[in-house]
Amino acid sequence: MLVVGVVASWRGNPAPSNPVSDVGVAPDGGAPLRGARAGGGTLGAAKEEAVESAPRYDATTCWRELERFNDGVSLETFREWAAPLLASRDPLVRMYLKERLTELIGGDAGKAREVLEWTREAGPKEFKVFAMALKDSDAVHLPEVSRRILELGLDVELSPERRAGVLSALDTQKQLSADALSKLSDFAKDPASGEAGWAAARTIARVMKNDYGRTANAGPYLDSLLSIGTQSLDEHVRYMALSTPMETAPVLDARATDGYAKVLTTEGSPDARGAAAHNLSLSEDRTKVLDTFTRAFEPEQDVCVRWALFRFSARAAGREALPVMAKMALIDPRFQPLYQDFERIYASGIVDFERVWNALADQDPLGCLHHD
Repeated sequence: MLVVGVVASWRGNPAPSNPVSDVGVAPDGGAPLRGARAGGGTLGAAKEEAVESAPRYDATTCWRELERFNDGVSLETFREWAAPLLASRDPLVRMYLKERLTELIGGDAGKAREVLEWTREAGPKEFKVFAMALKDSDAVHLPEVSRRILELGLDVELSPERRAGVLSALDTQKQLSADALSKLSDFAKDPASGEAGWAAARTIARVMKNDYGRTANAGPYLDSLLSIGTQSLDEHVRYMALSTPMETAPVLDARATDGYAKVLTTEGSPDARGAAAHNLSLSEDRTKVLDTFTRAFEPEQDVCVRWALFRFSARAAGREALPVMAKMALIDPRFQPLYQDFERIYASGIVDFERVWNALADQDPLGCLHHD
């Protein structure tokens, strides 16, 4: 558990921010000033004087109060006792309070539901501590708790910002049921969901990563994210749904491959089209991906999406993609030197895409890094 001091007492006058570093150092940080002697009497005396004039920190009150809070606080007294500590605006204090509350919740469903109810009317600082503590608790994985979180996150009486925070408490779930996936997906596609819809798509993606790590099956989550990414009217929500699979990097089956291929020709956001190209590079059908990239390249007007189609061709098929990349370079001469770079690297015997990528002379030749 993170332990931090929350009350401090200081004695003496304020000292310079760095009382020693000014001795014997040029004002511009260059060579030492003439006359200064390293480790000699002048510098030694200056150090002693700096130590004597430094403020004294009295930790007695700080640690005594913190220990009393830590040992004596209960779920019943937490909000009252934590209120003055939250007023400190110290992120370390908030982190400590979050971790202490997580311990108090433990695996108790009743305590988790009580903290969840606190989030309805809590102030912004309190709310963040409560939601994060709940997300990290053992109890959040109990079906009755996760169901209640989902219900509250979809409650129209809460503001979109608060609903987003509540739904984020589901991010640590090991899996989502078909019913939960359906509800989150439908909610994310709702034009009125706003920020909470964005958070719902992110939650699906984060749980997909958790579940995929255990089962190597991302299918249901990809279906939901593709549904959101192609049907939501909010560009930010669509991009969240289309881009987050990049973090998990699942192998795409035929259905998902068709879905992301459609995005390349129908999505209005260049960022989302680039994300679709990234996801397609991990399809199990590399021949179809290369054909899709070839057909998408010429009509594509955004150079950064073209760069995604070009480099992810290599990720999809390795050196077998070179003929396709050569055609792309003929269509757009800006890719001629890039093609030559890839050709040189493959000729050297490097085949793993990560090593190929690291061997490129310039990984951001077209100024697109901010798009990835």
